[in-house]
Amino acid sequence: MRNIPIPVDTHRLRFSCAKAPRPRLIDQESGKIKTDKQGNTIYETVLLAEDDFGRMELVKVGTSGEPSITQGQDVVPTGMIGYTWEQTRNGELRWGVSYKAASIVPVSGTPGGGRT
Repeated sequence: MRNIPIPVDTHRLRFSCAKAPRPRLIDQESGKIKTDKQGNTIYETVLLAEDDFGRMELVKVGTSGEPSITQGQDVVPTGMIGYTWEQTRNGELRWGVSYKAASIVPVSGTPGGGRT
C-alpha cells in the first residue's frame, strides 16, 4: 500500500479537544516515545469533529511538539492530512486512517478561546 497524504478540508468542521495532548508511545511496555525526523516528540490529541449536520466523530491527531490546548477547548487543526494504513496482526488484516496536523491551536475571538 502506498502511503499518499490526503489533505483534509477542516473549514466545514468544528473541533473540540476531547482529550488533552500526550506523547505518542511506540511501545506500551518499554514506554518508548515516538519522535519525528528532527527528534521532536510526537503528541497525540483526541479531537471531536462535528459537521454542519451535527454528525460527530472522534479522531486522533498527531503533531510534532505539544499543542497549547486543553480538554474541552474549541480548536483548529491546521495543515491536517490523513494517511491510510494497514497491518496484519495475529493473521488478521487491520486498516484505517491516521491523521497529522502541522499544529492545533485554540479558536480565537472570545476570552478563553471559545467560539463566537
